[in-house]
Amino acid sequence: MSLPTLLEALGGVARTRELRDRGASDARIAHAVRDGRVERPRRGWLALPDADPDLVAAAAHGVVLTCITEAQRLGLWTLSDGRTHVAASSAARPSVRGCTVHWGRPLQLRPPGTLADPVVNVLQFVADCQPFEEALVVWNSALNRGLVDRSALSRLPLRGTARRLLTAAKPFFDSGLETLVASRLRWTKIRLLPQAHLFGHRVDLLIGERLVLQIDGASHTGRQWNADNAFDALLVARGYTVIRIGYLQIVEDWHSVQSQLLECIAQGLHLARR
Repeated sequence: MSLPTLLEALGGVARTRELRDRGASDARIAHAVRDGRVERPRRGWLALPDADPDLVAAAAHGVVLTCITEAQRLGLWTLSDGRTHVAASSAARPSVRGCTVHWGRPLQLRPPGTLADPVVNVLQFVADCQPFEEALVVWNSALNRGLVDRSALSRLPLRGTARRLLTAAKPFFDSGLETLVASRLRWTKIRLLPQAHLFGHRVDLLIGERLVLQIDGASHTGRQWNADNAFDALLVARGYTVIRIGYLQIVEDWHSVQSQLLECIAQGLHLARR
């Protein structure tokens, strides 16, 4: 097996020691580096020229991708703070600058050569680092995607806020926006049912018995827009009140959204007519 092929099998970035252990000689390594088929991001590391740049940067700076940064790489819902989050051991001297560095002990041990944290470590650092609501978005997304199991999480020595998040997290929310809305309305003590099935369709959030909250994303255009409007009309004809909101309203103008919802609740629009 050629050195580039071996590196590709290891994810494109690997420690020189691991490549040697798999049969790559120093001569082969030096020849591949001279030819430009392999690069050295840092002493003791090798990478393919087209390797994941995030992993190459982690190897170059002696850190592990974690928290919000790795959550995004895993495809989880996040509200990013615009910074790169990395982890470092207490013995490390990372050269990385302009990043948030997490020094805490990981829940799950990292094998030598780890460049990206496993999801349980990601969730713990998210819990330690992010505001509760924003951390809950990530936790719900991980449960919804099946990347973690609640019973397995409950057996881990979770720290601090992570225990609260485990209690609050639910796998039923299809997006982080649904998580934010439900979290912000939980104080009302009114039943909140995410992804409720009504007349053969799912609605984002059913508040009480008759108030439907639909959260529009980028797909709410063209045919989807027409289909959504037709379904809204069906719900209204069947006695439901439908409110549609978008990303910016939830993230930047929640006060107005909440006022509208509370006005509907005050009028009893969330209750079934008897």
